[in-house]
Amino acid sequence: MQPEIMLGTVLPLLGLIASASATILQNGQVKITDYPDTKVDPSAYAFETYEADAFEISYKGRWDSKKISWWSAPGLVFGFTGETVAITFGNETVDFTLVGYRLDGLDWMFTNVTAGATHLFVNPETPGVNVTYPVNPATFELRVTNWAYGVQIDKVHVAAGDGLVKLPNPGRAIEFIGDSLSAGMYTAYEGLSSFAYGVGAGLGNTDYNVVAYPGICVSDQDCWGNPRGQVHQYFYTSDTGWRAAEIWGDNPEPWDFKKQQAPDIVVINLGTNDNNEANNVTTETYVESYTKLIQGVHGKFPDAQVVVMELWLGFYQSGNSYFQNKGFNQELYNIVQYFNSAEYLTAPKIWDGTTNATRTLNTTNHQPFVHFFNTTGIMQHNDIGPQWHPTDVGAIKVASHLTQFIRLTFGWELEATGPEVFHDTLYWNDETSY
Repeated sequence: MQPEIMLGTVLPLLGLIASASATILQNGQVKITDYPDTKVDPSAYAFETYEADAFEISYKGRWDSKKISWWSAPGLVFGFTGETVAITFGNETVDFTLVGYRLDGLDWMFTNVTAGATHLFVNPETPGVNVTYPVNPATFELRVTNWAYGVQIDKVHVAAGDGLVKLPNPGRAIEFIGDSLSAGMYTAYEGLSSFAYGVGAGLGNTDYNVVAYPGICVSDQDCWGNPRGQVHQYFYTSDTGWRAAEIWGDNPEPWDFKKQQAPDIVVINLGTNDNNEANNVTTETYVESYTKLIQGVHGKFPDAQVVVMELWLGFYQSGNSYFQNKGFNQELYNIVQYFNSAEYLTAPKIWDGTTNATRTLNTTNHQPFVHFFNTTGIMQHNDIGPQWHPTDVGAIKVASHLTQFIRLTFGWELEATGPEVFHDTLYWNDETSY
């Protein structure tokens, strides 16, 4: 068996990302990235302007008190009247950050945004604005694609005389806690191509958050340049990247869990980096850290169901075939069994990652709430790219299987009825004779 390969080999170079070239290679070929330039001079428009903390704006994922985005696929959504939407980005925006945005249920559009600039996303010529049966109010959604980059919202604008509209929360919510696999590292649109996003968006009528960052361990130690593990960092607003070190230093903001819609389901996929020998994580440390993380989740969201994902660590060739590498399998089984046992449910212990305190959960309805999702057989060796992460197809396969697991286990019907989830995956054959 070949040794497990770490996922996120380039993590020591994260501090150089901001100055890196914008050239992206896909299958060895330069990816076309000449997205439309949406930057405008705001003085040329008659705008109705809203501050970043306007009640009508719903922030998705984690945003700090400065309205700076963190982790994977954070975004915002609001309803609006009229035919115009523009956003002014704050100075903490990383220049040229790629964002996806869309109107109602139409396909994603993309543009690179810059610090201090105003970008016009919707205007009377935007496809879908002048349709026969418009949605009223229309919905605008924006998501940050890259897990390392981020934006800061300064102001939101619509046309003079029009306004923003507060949209109700979806009927259900799901949260993902993970590393590069959940963050979408090396997929085409990263956060917007990850399996985690695919599940959240693909379910439909579902609020979703992806608290994931490449190279991070669940164990609270340095892993591939991440100074803290998810057993600690999950309880804070910012991630473990270079931006957080520059903006917040050693004093990150604790996450206010009341700011998000409480998830009905929390999916955890952690251990790939703990399992790598380079990080020197012991089995005992991994189990203790994973256990504390679930105790922390249970304390913040006592009604949430938790899904523990089986790890996949790439594939190895043996003889004339390939086999899936795994890690901590028995340990993960044991963790699931512990949380569903009378030992835990009789007096559930919960843990707070900001105070490092453990206490007994004061509720009376102690039922099994942790589930195991078996990933064996979902992907094959050619669903893993040269950088040891799922290809776009691999991410779609994981998302599809996990979505069906959620439907069968929790009775969630699939309520997405047409809006695009994964962009640039419409492949077809134009030839009838070949």
